[in-house]
Amino acid sequence: MKTSPLTPADYLKKILTARVYDVAVESVLEIAPSLSARLNNTVLLKREDQQPVHSFKLRGAYNKMAHLSPAQLKKGVICASAGNHAQGVALSAQRLGCRAVIVMPTTTPMVKIDAVRGFGGEVVLFGDSYSDAHGHAVELEKKEGLTFVHPFDDPDVIAGQGTIAMELLRQHQGRLDAVFVAIGGGGLISGVANYIKALRPDIKVIGVQMNDSDAMTQSVAAKQRVILSDVGLFSDGTAVKLVGEETFRVASNLVDDYMLVDTDAVCAAIKDVFVDTRSIVEPAGALAVAAVKQYVATHKTRGQTYAAILCGANMNFDRLRFVAERAEVGEEREALFAVTIPEERGSFRRFCELIGSLPSFGGPKTARNVTEFNYRISDANKAHVFVGLTTAAKGESGKIAAHLSRHGFGALDLTHDELAKEHIRHMVGGHSSLSKDERLLRFVFPERPGALLKFLSLMRPGWNISLFHYRNQGADYGRILVGLQVPEADNAAFAGFLETLGYPYVEETANPVYRMFLQQ
Repeated sequence: MKTSPLTPADYLKKILTARVYDVAVESVLEIAPSLSARLNNTVLLKREDQQPVHSFKLRGAYNKMAHLSPAQLKKGVICASAGNHAQGVALSAQRLGCRAVIVMPTTTPMVKIDAVRGFGGEVVLFGDSYSDAHGHAVELEKKEGLTFVHPFDDPDVIAGQGTIAMELLRQHQGRLDAVFVAIGGGGLISGVANYIKALRPDIKVIGVQMNDSDAMTQSVAAKQRVILSDVGLFSDGTAVKLVGEETFRVASNLVDDYMLVDTDAVCAAIKDVFVDTRSIVEPAGALAVAAVKQYVATHKTRGQTYAAILCGANMNFDRLRFVAERAEVGEEREALFAVTIPEERGSFRRFCELIGSLPSFGGPKTARNVTEFNYRISDANKAHVFVGLTTAAKGESGKIAAHLSRHGFGALDLTHDELAKEHIRHMVGGHSSLSKDERLLRFVFPERPGALLKFLSLMRPGWNISLFHYRNQGADYGRILVGLQVPEADNAAFAGFLETLGYPYVEETANPVYRMFLQQ
């Protein structure tokens, strides 16, 4: 006989009596001062990244396992997880003294795999996504007589996650307009929505998903669970192809709205959280903050109060390089362009001077900095340059492109072009039949206004820049690779130029890598 679905009242009771604090802590709720000031709304951060496993997942895992019989615990438990639930199950098993087998996708960051093993979990790697790992875990469950601890589609797990909302409403009893919650399989938002709608139905509960892993959003729109053929893996903690039956039922009834955010927005949100907390959350942990920013920009709100659940901080260190690269573009603090410059004497300098005099286009007046400059000579009449510039406000990139074009430098806005951001910026270069008499030098430029113009002003008019590569790395100096066409007769004058310039340099003209990939 099929049991009746649990009501919000049933869930309220389960949340109030959940056993989570044997392993979990009551996470702090704190204001994000810089983000709040910038958005003109109060943004509160629920710091689940500070849990012992740096994620909320141990709440639901322990609550589920604490309700198992001694016989079930003796045989052991099994779960499938992209990482955070796995750590919760492993730690809970360690506390309860039982065996834990953890099936993880092969794409799981090593930091999460190592953490699971550190808690004594037996790791089995299988498949490319959570759904693949889940299927294998079900097979092992039957084969070895283990108890399956689902990461989201279980009332006890949902109730454990709901204790986050219980703490949040106790910690903040004043105005609260909306709570933003990341969604993978739906366990977190189901627990949060059940508790908030039972006590404060006036508070909006808004679910957030990646635009390439939006199984819940599509399912709610279709009024039935939708299986995604593929999911994006940047936010591995929410990379779920199929949401749960129970979580789909709860979310369909209780969640007010759903939002999709993209990779650049999440990278920018990771930086925002770091600025206000000095902590680095994983992509899934930043989804809620990215959505708050997008919500404010869309609805033009002021003076409201929003809470964002920072649900995890198990960041793969190697991914930080990508996050830092994309954060500025995601916040639209950097714009990228392909600019066409005439191949004629003085045009490069005129272009640099034009950049230095760019107007603010309605935003706050600020100095423009070149964040990237990539160029390789390839045409006798015109040069195509990949340029990055700091911006003062969102929406400036199109205006800057138009301004450059009006002044004789045709510009294509690449700020939102994935091909340009992912690949082309790293591929500007190659052999050139026009690079006669080329000398290649690596310079260290001081990161201050005028450093490049000093270089250009000291150059002889007859020397041509045939290659230029620069990317701001956040240091107080810039590493720049320059190709200069200098006739052999000018070698003595060139040596004098380098001495007068005074910038540290290494000549690479004889480097075999240069000869192989850049020299004709």
